[in-house]
Amino acid sequence: MSFISVFDVLGPNMIGPSSSHTAGAAAIALLARKMMNRELVRADFTLYGSFAQTYRGHGTDRALLGGIMGFSTDDRRIPDSFSIAEERGLSYSFTVNDRETEIHPNTVDIRMEDIEGHVLTVRGESIGGGKVRITRIDQVEVDFSGEYSTLIVVQQDKPGVVAHITRCLSEKNVNIAYMKLYREEKGSTAYSIVESDDFLPEEAVRRIRENQYVRDVMLVQSQKEA
Repeated sequence: MSFISVFDVLGPNMIGPSSSHTAGAAAIALLARKMMNRELVRADFTLYGSFAQTYRGHGTDRALLGGIMGFSTDDRRIPDSFSIAEERGLSYSFTVNDRETEIHPNTVDIRMEDIEGHVLTVRGESIGGGKVRITRIDQVEVDFSGEYSTLIVVQQDKPGVVAHITRCLSEKNVNIAYMKLYREEKGSTAYSIVESDDFLPEEAVRRIRENQYVRDVMLVQSQKEA
């Protein structure tokens, strides 16, 4: 008996029947992709809960792969994600994790590797109605939705870094909607997550990078600003 997916039934203009399992999956992967500035050569997806149980039938795999290639949630190329990834030379894998159950049912870990060998792992959750949240970057627990323009500053947990970030944004008249600091432990790696309903200017990002304790800055403009 041959496998028939929702794309075979509904046609190539559809990205699937579930806002959580298809649109949400694509949105998670697209957010993750925006955190990497260079061309990707590999993406590995670990699926949990209902993502793991229904990812083939609901097109979650194609949606995730499409998102990681930069496709928006309504992009008509998503049904052809496998062949497009092959054409682009993007390696990928899907792994089911059915051992961890104390986790949101629509969860995926995405491990990305770029052309220069840099690796970033992002955990995302599809929380319904096409809405998502990012809950982990590498081993640090975070929480942001991507609905706002978002600045992710990877830093050493040192006094004055947060003040430097806010000063750089203030100089460019950026209105901060939310700002949170997440860290592994005192003095270790920390993530400052800044969300704004304004466009986040590249000049502010450049200024933030000048601090000696800032290791990296990732900029994710909201869909309306991108």
